[in-house]
Amino acid sequence: MPSLPLHVAVVCPNNQNQSMEVHRVLSKQGFNVKSFGTEGFVKLPGPTPDKPTIYDFQTMYDKVYHDLLKKDSAFYTQNGILHMLDRNRKIKSGPEQFQSSKDIFDVIFTCKEHVYDQVVEYLNAREQGVCQLVHVINVNIPNNYKKATLGALLICELCHSIQHMEDVDDEITELLQMFEVKTGKTFLHTVCFY
Repeated sequence: MPSLPLHVAVVCPNNQNQSMEVHRVLSKQGFNVKSFGTEGFVKLPGPTPDKPTIYDFQTMYDKVYHDLLKKDSAFYTQNGILHMLDRNRKIKSGPEQFQSSKDIFDVIFTCKEHVYDQVVEYLNAREQGVCQLVHVINVNIPNNYKKATLGALLICELCHSIQHMEDVDDEITELLQMFEVKTGKTFLHTVCFY
């Protein structure tokens, strides 16, 4: 059984919506959780689809919130971005890039297949130091507020199941197959090492 509580990372492209909603839900359930993004910058919807609003990962949620409030409070209220940023700034100060983290996790959940690929590629390319195993699992979560909440609840259920396993390494494949049947979703899974 993993150390209590399970040390979990949740990763989406920008560390804004999906990963932050999972972060919120898991931390309320007592899990040791951190959330991250994998992209080179944080991209939020802009006034038109071809003109996103872009910030670097060092820009705190509170600063982005106030910046968008000044730019167009009606637009960013209507599309839910201000609500999302308000939630985010209550959880942590700002977005973090996965590739900059030195933390070691029991399980890493990704919210998109291309993010899963980025995480696995990064973990396999870096020098392994402690030879500790980490399970990387992709749970595709569409990038909207309602679907992020549903995805967070699913990942929370998975975490509870993993937390109570006798031997995670032997039992996780069976668990994921059971969840695939239950949910109709397909999960990608691989093992990497630190």
